[in-house]
Amino acid sequence: MKKRTLLNVLLAATLSALWSGELRAQMPNDAIYMPKGTVCIGTMYTHSSWNQYWENTLKRENLNIGTHTTQSIMVMPAIGITDRLNVILSLPYVWTKTSAGNLMGQKGIQDLGAWLKVKAVDVKGFSINGLAGLSIPLGNYVPDFLPMSIGLQCRVVSGRILANYTHPKTGIYVTAHGTYMWRSNINIDRDAYQADDRVYNTNEVKVPNAYDMGARIGILKQKWQTEIWAERNSCVNGDNIRRNDMPFPTNNMQATMVGWYGKFQPKALGVNARVGYVTNGLNMGQSTSYMVGVLYQFGVKKS
Repeated sequence: MKKRTLLNVLLAATLSALWSGELRAQMPNDAIYMPKGTVCIGTMYTHSSWNQYWENTLKRENLNIGTHTTQSIMVMPAIGITDRLNVILSLPYVWTKTSAGNLMGQKGIQDLGAWLKVKAVDVKGFSINGLAGLSIPLGNYVPDFLPMSIGLQCRVVSGRILANYTHPKTGIYVTAHGTYMWRSNINIDRDAYQADDRVYNTNEVKVPNAYDMGARIGILKQKWQTEIWAERNSCVNGDNIRRNDMPFPTNNMQATMVGWYGKFQPKALGVNARVGYVTNGLNMGQSTSYMVGVLYQFGVKKS
């Protein structure tokens, strides 16, 4: 059995709308900033499913699962503290199910996420941006009931460097980023567990740290945006799913994904969409995912 970790959701999200100027969208993997005093609200629905997965390097299916589906609704506000300093928040509600077998789906609030995003360098269309992130579990979900779990219950601190070049006249842009994620240990409701080919007589589990890398190329105009992207997500270490066994939070999960993102925002309200596909992986489901969202932006009046 295998699951697609929900901590990745990372971010099928963006927000945007009209203020007294251009329409903008923003997320932790772009170089777009909300102007000072601007608040953006995005509400996104995400659907991800797979019927084949990599058990270690073996790609297989499991008729006791059939098709595994993860869905979520996420609220994602962004706040313009200054023109070069933004805060982005996220809070998803997640639920899982399978089309076969008797594994019970799980549902609930997952993790509260926050990003602090700062533009450190900005010269003639080229910028270097730094992002610091924090994720804290809010829901009392079970982390070791994979692939049905909605998250891993670990606290995450992350750091990201993002470089971007946008052509001033055409709006064509190229973006690349790299992130490292420090994950805390978790406690599970059992006295012992097996990992790394040994038995641990404890309820404390060490979740592997992780990193990601991504690149995107697209066009950003005042009312619309479109891009293609590729991302690589991987644990730094960890073990593999044992033959015909369930996945576990210690597994070394890896995935390479490609996809498309688009946004249309003629006025204060807008819509966006994202599709993605896992091309290869390790201890991971080969998922196809899509996201659709509704976007709104407004300015905060000063007293």
